[in-house]
Amino acid sequence: MAPEKGFSTISIHGKGGEGLPYRSLVDPITQNTTFLLDNIDEFEGILKEGGGYLYSRVGNPTQCALEERIALLEGGEATLAFASGMAAISSTMITLLNKGDHIISDEVIYGCTHDLFEGLASKIGIEVSFIDLSDPLNLEGAIRENTKLIFFETPANPTMKLIEIKAIADIAKAHGVKVIVDNTFATPYIQRPLELGADIVVHSATKYLCGHGDAIGGLLIGDAELVNSVRSSGLKDLGGCISPFNAWLIIRGLKTLSIRMKEHDRNANEVARFLEGEEWVESVLYPWLPSHPQYEIAKKQMSCGGGMIAFIMKREEDVKQLLGRLELCSLAVSLGSVETLIEHPYSMTHNNYPEKEQLGINKRLIRLSVGIEEVEDIIADLKNAMK
Repeated sequence: MAPEKGFSTISIHGKGGEGLPYRSLVDPITQNTTFLLDNIDEFEGILKEGGGYLYSRVGNPTQCALEERIALLEGGEATLAFASGMAAISSTMITLLNKGDHIISDEVIYGCTHDLFEGLASKIGIEVSFIDLSDPLNLEGAIRENTKLIFFETPANPTMKLIEIKAIADIAKAHGVKVIVDNTFATPYIQRPLELGADIVVHSATKYLCGHGDAIGGLLIGDAELVNSVRSSGLKDLGGCISPFNAWLIIRGLKTLSIRMKEHDRNANEVARFLEGEEWVESVLYPWLPSHPQYEIAKKQMSCGGGMIAFIMKREEDVKQLLGRLELCSLAVSLGSVETLIEHPYSMTHNNYPEKEQLGINKRLIRLSVGIEEVEDIIADLKNAMK
């Protein structure tokens, strides 16, 4: 038996062993909508057994190449690619839930995901409970007979709150409830939720997996039966399919994922420690700092701290000065690009988030996606903005 290949090798070569068309080195872009058939029996065979392509809304060779790599990297049986992270989450929810079902979500998640869950509740009769999952004891009292799914991010957007995946998964399994983890901030390079007991992993592949700010995509990873169910229902019916070109750009991004994440992590560690020593900073939230409230959980389930930092400024009036005077760090939504991006969650990504101040999303909170520029330049830019 051949030895198991390493993370970088899989990121670059996938499972390997099979030649690409025309003996090409790089996966080709199959920029195509429909696929030819020899007879009508072939159509039915592909529907029932797979092994071929019919229409690029539900499957395409370039999409498949991306899905194969991600399944290997996350340790899942199968993957399904989508046009965006929100398409992945919404298609999964629509497939797995029925009217009257109940889902539990952590109270701190991406703003658009929160909007989706509230929309499911008000429009199609799904019951939603938002609770603090950083204490697993809160979950026991929240599970009902009709609870079907538990959803959370770790680290959470934007507060960098951590949730112990195994503890939540153990409780959920005892009640027959599936666990979905959004692994966008960590990536499989740092954290593999399926190995810790989660049933489903989702990603905004737009972020670190692509890594270059030039393609939008989403991913669902889980067992083959579940993934095929979402493909034949949520993806097919809602139509949130990824374009072959975007799938190819994300494949290209994966080839440098490990070296990029090492640099993101190295820079973020230095920036976090710099921020901790600045008089205009009240507190820094970074998983690899001993001051992080869930530092021990980070050490347990993450291999390093990653590239995302949140910090709280001492004075609200300093926020506009910082964000308005930066030159290298770019004020923008999104994250995970090679460029350093900074944002103000209160007025940007979590603008409409309910009761956000009591969740730590206040007017002095800053989210920083540390890029892979020279770390001295990133720190100098932050320093100069506050002179």
